[in-house]
Amino acid sequence: MSRWAVVLAGGVGSRFWPLSTPSRPKQLLPLVSSQPLLADTAARLRPIVSSDRTLILTSETLVPSVAALLPDVPASNILAEPRPAGTAAALTWAAQEIARRDGPAAVMMSVHADWAVADAAGFQHALTLAAQTAERHHALVTVGVVPTRADPGFGYIHPGEALDGETSGARRVARFVEKPDRARAEQMRRDGYLWNSGIFVWRVGDFLDDVRRFTPEVSRALHANSDDMLGFFGAVTPISVDVGVLERSDRVVVLAGDFGWDDVGTWGALRRVRRTDAAGNTASGRLYAIDSRDNVVHAPSATVVMYGVSNLVVVMENDMLLVTTTERSSDLKTLMDALPRGVRERP
Repeated sequence: MSRWAVVLAGGVGSRFWPLSTPSRPKQLLPLVSSQPLLADTAARLRPIVSSDRTLILTSETLVPSVAALLPDVPASNILAEPRPAGTAAALTWAAQEIARRDGPAAVMMSVHADWAVADAAGFQHALTLAAQTAERHHALVTVGVVPTRADPGFGYIHPGEALDGETSGARRVARFVEKPDRARAEQMRRDGYLWNSGIFVWRVGDFLDDVRRFTPEVSRALHANSDDMLGFFGAVTPISVDVGVLERSDRVVVLAGDFGWDDVGTWGALRRVRRTDAAGNTASGRLYAIDSRDNVVHAPSATVVMYGVSNLVVVMENDMLLVTTTERSSDLKTLMDALPRGVRERP
């Protein structure tokens, strides 16, 4: 029984501009704790998977930063994707690499580097149950998060019938639902749907078999030399693992997880994952909030005074000051598209 962790740590994103930059994206920022999100993720995995069995998939430009942040992860385990090609390609390459090193029966647990998890022990227990289910049933297991709100920003999973003889609560996936409107999201929450978290667990041989069966966008690249990462990524057609594999496979099951998961998608989301004061304000830096509620402040080297305001986001990074609302903080791409290049593209 051999288990590996795969951490997806690529991408740059703009949701935490101006703090995030191409050389320091979200996963390398200390948004929830004093450590970057990637370091928090690696620490959560360490009790159940050793560092020498942890693969980090990232971009070539981020390899030095990832290596410096995670010195206990062997350099050969930090894999640089030559180009963004979707999660189906990334996870197929990781599965192929694990199979090459450890055989097709090895189990891989795939997570993203930029999440917040309040209950680390609950997270570890859910992944362990998922691994046991994958081993017993040769299933592709996803951990669906129990929703805490009707959020139209997530995909949803409809749990179907229970697996025969299974006591873990694993159920076959009846269907996946792409991001719904808010009213439908509320109805699905009441009906027992789960958030599609992007936590996946499977035996690498089973996953690769299904890629070959169902995912021509990626499977044609599996005929290439297993050491030729550039050739593999050059031959695939970008597609997500949800669409390319899971929605086409007949052996996908879901386990419900409830461990304080949050994808920390916007500045406004930090109120859900950081400590707040009695009025719901959260701050990195010195904040004096008078008659002010539900604000997010990131200004580690400054003192911020707020008076009579609510639902604002204030971010100070070097000589740049961003002020928006918690609601509009989910749409920073529109803001950045409207800014001059010299303001938008910070070093």
